[in-house]
Amino acid sequence: MTTRLTIRFDFHPDRRLGPGKIALLEAIAETGSISAAGRRHKMSYRRAWLLVDELNRLFAAPLVRAQPGGPKGGGASLTPAGAQVLRAYREAERKMRVAVAGELTEMEALLAP
Repeated sequence: MTTRLTIRFDFHPDRRLGPGKIALLEAIAETGSISAAGRRHKMSYRRAWLLVDELNRLFAAPLVRAQPGGPKGGGASLTPAGAQVLRAYREAERKMRVAVAGELTEMEALLAP
């Protein structure tokens, strides 16, 4: 069994970083678009944009750079800070999985069929 382990950083009650925002950042990096990233996660463009705005305000430097639309179309990409936050988050997840591997195996063995 592969148990999904997630992590959420609560920097402050109103300042959080968790799997949903990280997935949105990854989708922006992959698609080059806030709207496409939002569609991938079944959210409206407005919701995706609000999350990006929240992420950009959460850290000292913005995580996402957006290019407004136009004749050549718009787009979005991660800034160096965005790529660094994404890497650090995924590394923290990896370390957490390694640290609790025994406990996960133990709990999975106790699950009801």
